[in-house]
This record gives sequence, C-alpha cells and structure tokens, in this order.
Amino acid sequence: GKVEGEIVHIVKRSKVEFVGTVQMNKNFAFVIPDDRKVPADIYIDKDKLGKAKDGEKVVAKITDWPEGAKNPFGVIIKVLGMPGDNETEMHSILAEYGLPIHFPKKILDAADKIDTKITKEEIKLRRDMREVTTFTIDPYDAKDFDDAISYQELENGKMEIGVHIADVAHYLKEGSPLDKEAYERGTSVYLVDRVIPMLPEVLSNFACSLRPNEDKLCFSAVFEMDKEGNVSNEWFGRTVIHSDRRFTYEEAQERIESGKGDYAEIILKLNGIAKKLRKERFKHGSIDFHQLEVKFELDKDGKPIGVFLKEQKDAHQLIEDFMLLANRKVAAFIGQEKQKASKKAFVYRIHESPDPEKLELFAGFIKKFGYGIDTTSPKGVSRTMNKLMEDVKGKGEEQLISQLAIRTMSKAVYSTDNVGHYGLGFKYYTHFTSPIRRYPDVMVHRLLQHYLDGGKSANEELLSEQCKYASDREKLAAEAERASIKYKQVEFMKDKIGEIYTGVISGVSDFGIFVEIVETKCEGLVRLKALTDDYYFFDEKDFAVKGKRKGNVLRMGDEVTIKVLKADLTKKQLDFDLIDY
Repeated sequence: GKVEGEIVHIVKRSKVEFVGTVQMNKNFAFVIPDDRKVPADIYIDKDKLGKAKDGEKVVAKITDWPEGAKNPFGVIIKVLGMPGDNETEMHSILAEYGLPIHFPKKILDAADKIDTKITKEEIKLRRDMREVTTFTIDPYDAKDFDDAISYQELENGKMEIGVHIADVAHYLKEGSPLDKEAYERGTSVYLVDRVIPMLPEVLSNFACSLRPNEDKLCFSAVFEMDKEGNVSNEWFGRTVIHSDRRFTYEEAQERIESGKGDYAEIILKLNGIAKKLRKERFKHGSIDFHQLEVKFELDKDGKPIGVFLKEQKDAHQLIEDFMLLANRKVAAFIGQEKQKASKKAFVYRIHESPDPEKLELFAGFIKKFGYGIDTTSPKGVSRTMNKLMEDVKGKGEEQLISQLAIRTMSKAVYSTDNVGHYGLGFKYYTHFTSPIRRYPDVMVHRLLQHYLDGGKSANEELLSEQCKYASDREKLAAEAERASIKYKQVEFMKDKIGEIYTGVISGVSDFGIFVEIVETKCEGLVRLKALTDDYYFFDEKDFAVKGKRKGNVLRMGDEVTIKVLKADLTKKQLDFDLIDY
C-alpha cells in the first residue's frame, strides 16, 4: 500500500545549536539539552568550555558527530546563567528558538542616525489630517502605538472614519541594514515579561509610535460610512496626523459603559458601527472563537505572584473591527475582480478551509457533550461553529471545546496565492495595520504605495519566498511565547506542591491524562502508571482512557480533583495526582 523509504545519509542538520545545562567532569563536560526530543547529550572538550561553569545554562553548538560515536561533539558559544534565574530562563527560551536577545550595536547606531524630523516638504506630499479628531486605544502598558482612529461628520450626513497606521516604511529604507535586520526578525516577540521588538526603540517607541500631541506620518485607510457600517467611499494613501488623546482600553470601555468623559460621544458612535461590522461579518461566515488569554502578575524579579484571564470587552473589539475593515479593504483594493486583467502580486493573509478528516473527528468529540456541527459545507461549518461557541459559553467544557475547535482549523499564513480567509469569512484579507511589530505589514505598505503610483506587478516568486519566511518567523515567535507562558505557569505552581484543585481533563494519551486547573489555567500530567485503582488503557477513538477491570472512563472535558505533585522548571512540566473523578 504505502511507499517505504530508508534514510541513508544526513546531508545537513537543520538545527545545530541547543540550550542545555553543563555537567562538568575532570577533563571534559556534557551539555544536557533542555529539549527532551534531543536523543543525546553533547560532549564538550575542556578547551571548548569557554567560561562556562558546572550547572550553568548555556548554548552549545554541535561541531561534529563522528561515525559510531554515541554523542555529538560541540563547543559552548554562549553562557546564559544559572537555572531558575528569570533572565537566564527567558534568554534560554529565545536561544532555544533561535530568536535574538539584543540588537547589534551597528543596527542601534544606524537607527540613532535616522532623521525623524517631519519637514514642511514631506507634509506637502501627504494628505494633512491633523485638524481631524484622532485618538489611539491601546493596552495600559503599551509603548508602541501602531494605529489611530479619526472621526468627523460630513455635510451629507455620513461619517468619515480614518484608520491611521504608522508609516514605518518612510523610515525603514528598503535594503538598508535596518531593513534587513527587521526582515530577519520578521516579527516582535512577546514573552510573558518582555517584548523583543522587531525595530529599535528609537523607531518603535518614538518616531513611528502614534503618541498623543505629536505630528506623525501615517499610511491611512479613510472610509466614508453610514451609521449601519456601509462603506460608500474609500481612500488609501500617505497622511500626516496629530493624535488628540491616548486612551487605554479601560478608559475607552468606561466611556462605552457610562457614556461620560471626553470623546465619549465619538467612542459610542464608533462602537455602534463596530458592532454592525461585527454582525455583518458573522452573517457572512466569520467564526467567533472564544480565546482566553492568560496573563501574569509579576513581582520586581519577574516571579509570577498571580494568574488572571484577559477579557475581551467592547473597547478591544471596537479597535479589532476597524483594523479588520482596513485589512480587508486594502486587500480587496489590490486583488478585486476588476483588476484580474492586470493581476498584481501582493501579500495576503490566508486561512484555508479545515481538513474534513479533522472536522469529522471534532464533530464526533463534541457529540459526546450533546453538541453538533454541520460538516457538509464550509458555510454550514462556520454557521454551526458560531452556534456551538454560543452554546458552550459559560459551561465547564467551554475552554476545551474552543481550544479543540481552533486546533481543528488550518493555520493562517502569508501567501501571494489568495485563497481567502476562512476563519474571518473574507474573500480578500491582508495585514496592513501593525508595521511596527510585523514585517509583512511593511511589505504591504510598500506594495500598496507602489501600485497607487501606477507601478507594475512586483516579482511574485520573490514575494512568495518572503511570505513563507515571514510565516515561519511568526510560528517560531508564537512557540517561544507559549514556552514562556508554560514556564511561568510551572514557576507559579512551584510553591503549591501538595495543594488540591479542581481541573478539567484537557488531553489524553497512552502515557497519561492532561488536566487544566480551572482557577489558574495551569496544565499538568497525571501519569497512567500512577493510577492504581484499575489498569487503564488509551482509547483514541473515544478521546478517553478506560479501566479494563472496573470499566472506569476518564474522558476529555471531565471535571476531576487533583493534587500538585511536582513542578519541574527545566522540563516546564507539572505532575499531578488524581484525587477524585
């Protein structure tokens, strides 16, 4: 049936640098890799140790793996510090995923030399929107403000709403060392306690950041709209703006709920339109996944002292819906039907339809909870998926089903081949609104300006390569972010050994069951061999482990009581004991 093969020769190792702990012997050392998938420790000669000491975390590079040798040979290229120290652990995560820790000095020097003054000549080349009411809405701890919204009422009874995005491309000259550094990074990386920015601070937090009471250069999408959210006119181009006010999400939410405070009337009108846009989006197939974001309260040393879930309120959704509108309209402007005769290569954000096999598995799983989805057509899936998300709201199984639904979907990526965005229900979609933290948005700005100037189609092959690279960088950053959350969750539970919690079974396997604590969203493992009341086996089809003698069943979604047994920071792993089910 299936074609079989055999690996006969390794041409090149895709990864040669590993984070691990030094284990010193008299004339040599081993580096024990943190990654449990690495099958061997790395042998280090005494003269290849550098300044590394016994027990320290380091980055080791494999230099050779002789034929017949049990262990690869390597050299220590970076000392990270002692395990358990916050700086060491966060730097270890970055190193593990091959992500940068600092900017090279030459890049910082180049950024410092950029002339960030806005000249009269530059203003003349742009649409001057400094007199229009404009503000930003961001998290309270944000330092880089990518986007601003402007609002004015027109004589024809309609509204003009502007989505203004930092004109990063104005400062980031294509092909310059700064541009190459930003492309290589691909994205800013958000660990629990820090941001590793794509751009040096002089750009990300100052020149490009749309700070209040300062003139700023932007690339804008300006829409003429009625109060139902219908767009009757659109304009894209370079602008100069002046933000009147910097709102936090909490401040904007306060105005939505109370109707009081400065700019409350405008925020309420924008929120009304955002709700109409949202309703329309869901009507046309956009899926409303309930994703809860885990946040930590940290002390001055970066130690987690509290875990909470970030709520998505109207203020967050207001901004999100106007950003979605801008992203969608920019993509449609370049890729729409009437331009097919002169097809222009572009960077799209695409999301393919889910795999039918995964969908059927998911449908089978939720059936056990009494839910169902229509898997016969893409529209049927999105319609019934939204109903499912509504039905599970507030129930014990909400997070489990929501997470599994997300895993059932394809991953969104960058591509020149526009197949639409399934999850959002958009035929055309791109990323235009975050160029301070995402390189593809910078590419979109450049391409859009090039086409507005009447330029010919860009090189699709090169763009396609760049899209793949950007998607890979984004995936790495997301993995590093997840690893930092996992580490902080384990660190948070470290002094809670022996404590008892209510949890939900979030995963099952042939070696154990994973349980997520309801209160803290920390996940740990109950090993099957530790369950002594029966002989348990893994039933893949039923998403459960079952007892052979007594017929006990432990299924995904079941509520259980656990005791915290062990918190292993090196493996980023919690071990639980099952108390009751």
